[in-house]
Amino acid sequence: MKNHVFSALSEKSFVYVWMSEVFALIATNIFNFFLILIVFELTHSNTANSIVVLTITIPSVIFGVLAGAYVDRWGKKKVLIVVNIVRALLLICLAFFVDNLFFIYIVSLVFSFVTQFFIPAEFPMLPLVVDKKNLYSANALFGISIYGSILIAYVLAGPLIILLKPFGSLLLLAVMLLIASIFIFFIQLIYSKKQENEEEIIKENIFKDMKYTLSFITHTKDVSRSIFFLALSQTLVLVLATIAPGYASSVLGIPVVEFPMLFVAPAALGVIFGAGVLISFFHDRSRYALINTGVFLSGICMLLLPYGSRVASKGFVQIINLYLPKFLEIDILHIVVVLAFILGLSNSLVFVPANTVLQEKTTDEFRGKVYGFLNTFIGILSLLPIIIVGSLADVIGVGAVITGIGVFLLFVGVWRFFWR
Repeated sequence: MKNHVFSALSEKSFVYVWMSEVFALIATNIFNFFLILIVFELTHSNTANSIVVLTITIPSVIFGVLAGAYVDRWGKKKVLIVVNIVRALLLICLAFFVDNLFFIYIVSLVFSFVTQFFIPAEFPMLPLVVDKKNLYSANALFGISIYGSILIAYVLAGPLIILLKPFGSLLLLAVMLLIASIFIFFIQLIYSKKQENEEEIIKENIFKDMKYTLSFITHTKDVSRSIFFLALSQTLVLVLATIAPGYASSVLGIPVVEFPMLFVAPAALGVIFGAGVLISFFHDRSRYALINTGVFLSGICMLLLPYGSRVASKGFVQIINLYLPKFLEIDILHIVVVLAFILGLSNSLVFVPANTVLQEKTTDEFRGKVYGFLNTFIGILSLLPIIIVGSLADVIGVGAVITGIGVFLLFVGVWRFFWR
């Protein structure tokens, strides 16, 4: 039977998990944008917003692995229900103190801490609710929901605050998280296999448990490589987010507020398109060949991003423009939109196969710990863009930083091609 991106939707329990994911992700991403907008409105300070970013990032570095270990002991379904309820209660509390900057920081920090238990429960849940043959489809749909929710959150965050005010906005987000919990309540773990040594695992010292997981990751090439590439793809997203204002103003010459529609939107559409094509036509291809292709394409796009104006000014492009209507003439913005779309497609070639490998190569009793380690690894790498990349772009220029990233990605792609 031909596979397609919606194959996993034939399984009722997955539909419940996916709908929960959609509601929770949209609520969480809108909340993140809400924090940045509200804090800036209160302080008019970029430093204050940097503190918000750190309250979101630091808990993943400190608690990611530990949270994953506890998730495997407590049960993923139970964790997802409790975490979403707790996060909803935090938003309700914040609604009554939204003008208090210190309280905002505290809630953001606690919200992020609780979310560390959500992350190693969501993706590891997939093998428990879908047949193995539908894992590709399930990961593709999760990828679509992740990047689609970011786009939806960006579009809705501002209007939502204007329409419902901060108080009403927070209550609406809390309701969405409660709805996410209700969806999880109805799922059945039909593919769950009870481990014979489950009680021994629970009684085992949790730090020994974490040590064993780290040893498993370092000695299992498929798992360690997948973690590396997932972390690399997420770090690339964070780097682009960090230097986006400078790229928009100094390279594209457009207002920063226009950048999301010219870059984020086509990139999100690229992820959706890439996931669909991957499942429909490349389902049986080598996972690592697809990942390597994604990394290589990302490198090429990053190399071209700073030089879109040069491409647009080439003679052959000018000749093509002579035969095109005015609104279709090729310029730097058109080139950037295309490159952003390809970057999104490239990301899906990494995201979907790498997550599928992680789920296929791990068992339920410590899959959460593996994803907890992944979350911590991403958190550690994400600190570098926040601290270094922005300053480096100020010194050597945004274009030079993007070019350097492109060269690095091409090197990784070539290295992986020759070293299996």
